[in-house]
Amino acid sequence: MNRSIGWGIANGIAAGALWGVVFLAPAMLASFRADQLSAGRYLVYGLIAVVLLAPRWRQLRGRLGMAEWRGLLWLSLAGNLVYFLLLATAVQWAGGAAASLIVGLIPVVVTLAGVREEGAVPLRRLAPALLLCLFGVALVGYEALQAEHAEGSAAQRLLGLLCAIGALFSWAVYSIGNSRWLARRPDLSGHDWSLLTGVATGALALLLVPTAFFAGTPAHPPAQWGLFWLASAGVAVVASVLGNACWNRASRHLPLTLTGQMIVFETLFALLYGFAWRQRWPTHMEAVAIVCLVSGVLLCAHAHRPPRAVAEHAG
Repeated sequence: MNRSIGWGIANGIAAGALWGVVFLAPAMLASFRADQLSAGRYLVYGLIAVVLLAPRWRQLRGRLGMAEWRGLLWLSLAGNLVYFLLLATAVQWAGGAAASLIVGLIPVVVTLAGVREEGAVPLRRLAPALLLCLFGVALVGYEALQAEHAEGSAAQRLLGLLCAIGALFSWAVYSIGNSRWLARRPDLSGHDWSLLTGVATGALALLLVPTAFFAGTPAHPPAQWGLFWLASAGVAVVASVLGNACWNRASRHLPLTLTGQMIVFETLFALLYGFAWRQRWPTHMEAVAIVCLVSGVLLCAHAHRPPRAVAEHAG
């Protein structure tokens, strides 16, 4: 494995560890609606991005045209606002286990989309890794759904599952589009691109403010609002600012077929954080599933080794 791929995988793991916290926020703030969670997180993200970009704004402004801003807006819509809105709804209506199960299929969708890219590893070499990932996600979902009691009506739970499927495809679209934009603009660092995405996301989040915080908003005591903004700020810094920066570095160093596999770590860390939140250890089936997920990523990384490196290792 060359140094570039190793660095990309390290950043992909870091991004997954940081992104895993987004599955906790809807559970911690169950009394708040999904549009409120989305608006709160991304307003803070946008504000932080503006502050961090301010010292370098004059240098960056001249390098951005209308095409870049249009790209940033649709990436922000697909990968941030729409994704988190659907994910938060799925967690609250269908349960965290069902949401993590479906969203955990993102690596398969992204990897399958990337097999037609120029220089991509053939699907037959990726098949064992993909099957391991699918098997691991299926085990996690089966175990969690067996243990988790359904809440709400059947119709609400079905809508929650549909929201999770929507989140799956929304983030897959973002991941593919973001990788292509980073390849198109190598002069912009991954961190700056992440912050520019934050500015665009914050601007879009302003559109949610009237319905999220004013129109028909249920009353919450000051202590709950304090926790809401504290959690929103935490998720914005950890998942959006730091997580997105790590992901952009990973996207720049890895082919799309391997980038898709890195998203497995978001599912893995979301499960680990969930175990900590519920104060329990994983069951035997969950432990096997985690091994399958990690093994699938390692197999995919091995499939991306250049032929010369494989020959030297064999020799």
